[in-house]
Amino acid sequence: MTTVYLVRHSETFYDLKGEVKAHDALQLTNEKDILGVRGEKYAEKVAKESEFKNIDVVWASHFVRAMATAKYFAARNNTRVNIDARLGERWAGDVGSWGGRPKGYFEKQFYEEDYRYLQGESQRDVATRMREALFEIVKANLNKRILIVSHYTAITFLLKSLCDVTIGETIKQKTIKFNDKVIFEGDLGFCETFKLEFDDNLNLKSIVNIKNKKFK
Repeated sequence: MTTVYLVRHSETFYDLKGEVKAHDALQLTNEKDILGVRGEKYAEKVAKESEFKNIDVVWASHFVRAMATAKYFAARNNTRVNIDARLGERWAGDVGSWGGRPKGYFEKQFYEEDYRYLQGESQRDVATRMREALFEIVKANLNKRILIVSHYTAITFLLKSLCDVTIGETIKQKTIKFNDKVIFEGDLGFCETFKLEFDDNLNLKSIVNIKNKKFK
């Protein structure tokens, strides 16, 4: 059996960030955002939990906050952080700024599988690349314990392609079922973790939500 821990990154420093004056301001707040002080401490605390002992392989997206989270799991298990851009967050398109996205953008990206804005990605696009990366990693590491650090939207879309995910009246109301059993209800928090197990034929046999130490 191959085990995959799918982990959302820890908290960024948005609560400490002031004005941003840079030609790549959108990229800075998206791909380059670092972890905040609380985020660093929380990622380190979660990585020390017994669930994450004996991890063989660590992968992360190319976003700074994902790599910064993954380093704690890699350090604890004396391994390296491998990087795959396919594990990155959804690309919103050339909107110029976060405020430049159209009204209802956040809702449409969750409710409509093929919705995209400008040159951005659709839900289907993200799920496809996430699945490709996931199964490629699993195939190359059969019978090992793998940890992957990715992002809120990307993880949600991947799970929607693997099991039954229902989005409620608001996008923060999610119900996730696997084999008709509810495994998660609510919204994905920082370092939210799902444990996936695959057999040697790459069949997904189980998904459970791992309850990490409470974020403070």
